[in-house]
Amino acid sequence: MGVLAWITLMPLAGAILTMLVPREEEAIHRGIGLGTTIVTFLASLFILGDFDSGKAGFQLVVDKVWVESLGIHFHLGIDGISLWLVMLTTFLMPVTMLSPQAIGTRNIRVREFVIAMLALEAGMIGAFVALDLFVFYVFWELMLIPMYFIIGVWGGERRLYASIKFVIYTLVGSLLMLVAILYLYAQYHAATGTFSFDYVALSRLTLPYDPQLLCFLAFGLAFATKIPLFPLHTWLPDAHVEAPTGGSVILAGVMLKFGTYGFLRFALPMFPLAAQAMAPLIVALAVIGIIFGALMAYVQNDAKKLVAYSSVSHLGFVVLGIMTLGQVAVQGAMYQMLAHGISTGGLFLGVGLLYDRRHTRKLDDFGGLWKKIPIFSACFLVIVLASVGLPGLCGFVGEFLILIGTFNAPAGALFSSQKMLAIFSASAVILAAMYLLTMYQKIFFGPLDKPENKDPHVRDIHGRERWVFGFIIVAALVMGIYPQPILSRSEKSVAALISGFQERLKDSAANPDAPAHLFPNTPGGTGTGSPTNSGKL
Repeated sequence: MGVLAWITLMPLAGAILTMLVPREEEAIHRGIGLGTTIVTFLASLFILGDFDSGKAGFQLVVDKVWVESLGIHFHLGIDGISLWLVMLTTFLMPVTMLSPQAIGTRNIRVREFVIAMLALEAGMIGAFVALDLFVFYVFWELMLIPMYFIIGVWGGERRLYASIKFVIYTLVGSLLMLVAILYLYAQYHAATGTFSFDYVALSRLTLPYDPQLLCFLAFGLAFATKIPLFPLHTWLPDAHVEAPTGGSVILAGVMLKFGTYGFLRFALPMFPLAAQAMAPLIVALAVIGIIFGALMAYVQNDAKKLVAYSSVSHLGFVVLGIMTLGQVAVQGAMYQMLAHGISTGGLFLGVGLLYDRRHTRKLDDFGGLWKKIPIFSACFLVIVLASVGLPGLCGFVGEFLILIGTFNAPAGALFSSQKMLAIFSASAVILAAMYLLTMYQKIFFGPLDKPENKDPHVRDIHGRERWVFGFIIVAALVMGIYPQPILSRSEKSVAALISGFQERLKDSAANPDAPAHLFPNTPGGTGTGSPTNSGKL
């Protein structure tokens, strides 16, 4: 069936197995959850062995008929753009399940929590590798349901408010995207006489300007909400603050990346004229988000909310790099997605551990903890510096490539004045150092004068916790010191994406009012050949 199908469906098999174990066997539930995620990660390593970095197109393709009459296929594939996002997902899931703080303080319904996390992993992997837009949408929505329950059942005091807000924001954008997918499906049938949801097939469809703009807005709203792009970010702090530690790690580490991945995979290649028209607005919102997120993080007294706002700022960098649509900037954006997953996931794991020890996240309640928990203090410092962007750690490479790629972008890329945007955005690097180092100083330095911080329960990391933070730190160091394996495997696919976009843009701009027709070539050579989904009603 193919390694992609195995790693996509393996978490669902683990979830079904967990259902069969009696509820009171909590240790077995945790063991199945951790074991399933570890096996999934090990299986995903075969992708690296089989992946050919010299090819731009989709590899390890799985194509099984699902609903032949509607042209729906279980069609999966991976390229240099989705490869490392899948690896990030399969890496962070076992690290999260290994953490004793994953379920949070509401240590109830362990079986259901494990099932939700495994279903969430299946949805995330499936959405990254799906090459059929119907299958992509199924996995996209599959992610939503488990996270809703993770926040709503195992979250904090305002968990119901946060979970409902999360669903409303993401569902509205998702439904608009579904309408656009169905429109593309109908237009493809009108142009060819066949029905297909195949990504390669629909990517060849060239629409007039007005339908392009409407479809871009529909897809773009779903992706911008997921990132989240300013001003659609308001659901994120609430979701992070109320979610259990495991939910926050996966939400920040993986789920937010679907917005930026969606722009790269779908919105830009499929609707080039609309992307060109909307680029100045998107870039402006990204830069506002970079500065706004950093300033909001600086004034927070809740450590978890501070980290949540830092995500708004860091992912603004990613959007900026993507909209530059230059080789260096886009590869930097992809690298920053991975680095953000590692560093911000580590920050949420650290904040979760502090809350487990002290039952508070307010910075004013801490102080002097280096004297009490020195090993954890040192580990958390490395993670903070990775998020700041210290050279030698994961956060530096992506931000540097984005800024230099934006500054050196050719005139008339998707937006003008890119040099000023790069300079202005670079100020957020200084702001990141301000709010993250201030947080660290308030927690770990100063006098150890609060009685609660001297309590014997406030103990250093031990057992599984050392492994959790060890894995995060090793990943941050490896990515910071030796980025070439990641960059080399994404280079061809990014180059093909950019060249394909430019070709499609020229074709659309030549006659923006032409009826819907098929572009003669697959976008940038990233396809798998002629579409296989050709079912007829």
